[in-house]
Amino acid sequence: MNDAANSQRPPAPGPPFEVEAFAVEAVSSDGIELEAEAAWPGATGPKGSGIDGGSSVGTAAAVAVLSHPHPLYGGDMWNPLVDHLFRALPASGIATLRYNFRGTGRSGGRHDDGNAEQLDALAAFDAAVRLAADRSQADAASPVVSAGWSFGGDVSLAANHDGLSAWIGIAAPLRIVDPASMRAAADPRPKLLLVPEHDQFRSPAEATDIASGWTNTRIEVIAGGDHFLMGHARAVADQISGFVADLSR
Repeated sequence: MNDAANSQRPPAPGPPFEVEAFAVEAVSSDGIELEAEAAWPGATGPKGSGIDGGSSVGTAAAVAVLSHPHPLYGGDMWNPLVDHLFRALPASGIATLRYNFRGTGRSGGRHDDGNAEQLDALAAFDAAVRLAADRSQADAASPVVSAGWSFGGDVSLAANHDGLSAWIGIAAPLRIVDPASMRAAADPRPKLLLVPEHDQFRSPAEATDIASGWTNTRIEVIAGGDHFLMGHARAVADQISGFVADLSR
């Protein structure tokens, strides 16, 4: 999906929208307390609208768990792309949950090169499943979808949770964790790999080759984007929204 195609659409909700973020509890299986917060559809509104986000709760098409880039290189749950998705997706009907990996922000513990961080992802998935059960207004709880960027993409693709409906890898380098050991690779649940056209760490051709044996996996190239996806947040949000819509068909 290129910029020209995006220009034909109404602007995606982004910085002009505020969300009422609320803290959620996430504790890893080895006892690490993680900093985490969520936003839910119906708790959003344009700046100055007077909408009280804490007083309204809508129906969520899914809960997207956002896993952030490498913490040793400045990655955290407030990175610009993560922040854009955290705000834009609820306005499109998708709840969001973001968290800091261990040793980042106010999360406890220490960085572990993508190993123990898989326990952090599982804790975030647990929190999202609880949130979906507590807040869903339909008979069935909203599905939970993993959406990890860069380091967070590799870690979350490796983490298995029975409550997940699908995985999304955003510019996942497919090298921090051995792709052959990633749970997503052989799992029948749907996967979407969003690969920037000019990614400095994993080209679309390389990603396609690595994932050639993965089950139920779609690869989409973010035209014009590099690994950091500056200026392409709307395209990423659109891809996630479309993928979530396909899950319910």
